[in-house]
Amino acid sequence: MTEKPLILITNDDGVWAKGINELTNSLKQLGEVVVFAPDGPRSGMSSAITSSIPIKYTLLKKENGLTIYSCTGTPVDCVKLAVNEVLHRQPDLLVSGINHGTNVAICVNYSGTLGAAIEGCIFDVPSIGVSLTDHSAHADFSEACRLSNQLAALVLKNGLPKGTYLNLNVPDIPQVKGIKVCHQADGRWVNEYMCSANASGEPVYWLTGSFKNTYPEDQGNDTLALEEGYASLVPCKIDVTNYNYIEQLKSIITE
Repeated sequence: MTEKPLILITNDDGVWAKGINELTNSLKQLGEVVVFAPDGPRSGMSSAITSSIPIKYTLLKKENGLTIYSCTGTPVDCVKLAVNEVLHRQPDLLVSGINHGTNVAICVNYSGTLGAAIEGCIFDVPSIGVSLTDHSAHADFSEACRLSNQLAALVLKNGLPKGTYLNLNVPDIPQVKGIKVCHQADGRWVNEYMCSANASGEPVYWLTGSFKNTYPEDQGNDTLALEEGYASLVPCKIDVTNYNYIEQLKSIITE
């Protein structure tokens, strides 16, 4: 490769979030970095796209090895627009994050952070989603940046299988024990809404809740890894077909 690797960075917390800015500074040493991120928070957008109204992007900064854009769309819009219209070549790597808050277990289906990683994977760009278990706007991203840099370098060197992206979650502790390759925990959110009243006395509902693992709890999952002081790394696929069930389903359908 005669050119430096081209690294596309995005997120769902917005271009001004601390997580993406610290990630950007961390990855600049690995190649040419282009940040293309929403102009404000877009958490929980999953793989949402903007289809009924136009979107636009704005150049915020350009210097040697670093270009930063903001976009009025979703995280997936950012990836689509960057790859299709803005970048001068196919990225060698996409990193989405660092998210303010965990994206483990079932959250992979809701997360805008991982929605962007999925979209990069669809474009055949090796893609990583990175999250820290701290929602604070002023969280300490030191360990998350260190591990992101380490993982990004490995993916740039070795690539990823077609259709596979990586979900990295980092615990909010001063020193992580290491990266543990895991599978997604089996569980769901419970007590998901808090009811209150608006000014007219009508009930309104606020999204809240807590995550509950399925018991007996299986070993080797991402939530346990975080509890044990490790960063969890889950290889995920964009093909959601249950291949093990195909033959059984065929037999049921033809009965």
